[in-house]
Amino acid sequence: MKGIDALVDAVCRYTDRQYTVPGFPVTDLGRLTGSEMVINEKTALEYALGDSLSGKRAAVIIKNVGVNACADPLLQAAAQGLISGVVIVAGDDPDAAGSQTAQDSRYYGELAELPVIEPDETTCYAGMEAALEASEQFSRVALLRITPAILDADVCPDVVPRLDGKGRLSPRTWTMNGRVTASEELYRTMFDWSNRSTLNTWNGEPLGAGPAPGNSRVVTVHPLPSRAAQMSTVNEYGRTFVRDHRGLLPPVPQKRPEAMEDRGFYRTFCSNCPFKGMMDILRERDMLMICDAGCSVLGMTPPYELGVASYGMGASIAVAARSTGVALIGDYALLHSGLNALIDVYEKRLPLLCIVMKNRCTAMTGKQPTCDPLPYLAWADPVVCNALDVTMLKKELVAGDRPRTLVVEGTCPEGCSHETVEC
Repeated sequence: MKGIDALVDAVCRYTDRQYTVPGFPVTDLGRLTGSEMVINEKTALEYALGDSLSGKRAAVIIKNVGVNACADPLLQAAAQGLISGVVIVAGDDPDAAGSQTAQDSRYYGELAELPVIEPDETTCYAGMEAALEASEQFSRVALLRITPAILDADVCPDVVPRLDGKGRLSPRTWTMNGRVTASEELYRTMFDWSNRSTLNTWNGEPLGAGPAPGNSRVVTVHPLPSRAAQMSTVNEYGRTFVRDHRGLLPPVPQKRPEAMEDRGFYRTFCSNCPFKGMMDILRERDMLMICDAGCSVLGMTPPYELGVASYGMGASIAVAARSTGVALIGDYALLHSGLNALIDVYEKRLPLLCIVMKNRCTAMTGKQPTCDPLPYLAWADPVVCNALDVTMLKKELVAGDRPRTLVVEGTCPEGCSHETVEC
């Protein structure tokens, strides 16, 4: 069978949801898997992260440059964590036969500290399942690198059992520093995973990466197994990633993750923030949500603790549409990179309550002015509510079976900063 046929079957066997943005060389892979087409790659990954929170494995099938659009939530997920496996099937085009660049997606393994698998002719199925198991074991997105060489190759139907695992989300009690520390520790253990992987085979020189020819084969291309350092000749498609990363050492062991009680305090909204009344209503109703970057992330900390997860700027909308059904986002984050996701959600009529805190500034970074989002939301027919109108808030803060946008307007008080509360 051909590599593309094996990969189509593997995607459908080992994942529950599939998303795609077409592009060479994975256009046919997305089409043949019946993947849902999404407005852009970032939104596709955010949908997949929402599926993960709901206990569903998900695949995102995109071309090399599409991985760039995923960078923010991709890196955020390593520190935030996830539940069910998420794999990006990245279609690289080393010869730029159908792309504007010959980017090599394996470098995202190093940048985002991800497990990267590049299957050869004997590991199309096993590689896909291993990527998802690694995603769950290390609580981050995994990357499966695909090139035309493997799509066009004659491969063995190496079907393996599906073994769903379960990742973990970073506890809300950890500080941001604590989340990064815990993520680094998991990354350190990833090196042993690569060393022990039976996907790799060792039969002397030369070493082939993925489908590249070689007597020995390395499939876990990040982190590389330590035995790769003993190989003098490396064959690979694309840049010299494997050659240059032989001998890469894991990070040094870290101290235990810092918790808020270790630091002695947590931060919450300003003491006279106009949005505190809205947050109190949400807390009374125990409305779990996905928080965005900016002040909305404070929905994860005491006294509210309603945020299940936060995957970066503009990410709350698509993640929530596949999980909690409630997204909390600021006006700047919405305009920055949330609008595309909101368009996709409305087009697909997904159940979502999108709460936009409109304060006309970037309050978390110094209150720089931002645009009014309302002229750009007319198509969504948003409900606009004053942050101090408790009666209207109680009426409108309700999730339903269709997409709704609630814009809550308030003015940040001058001379105030986020309240620091002792633990």
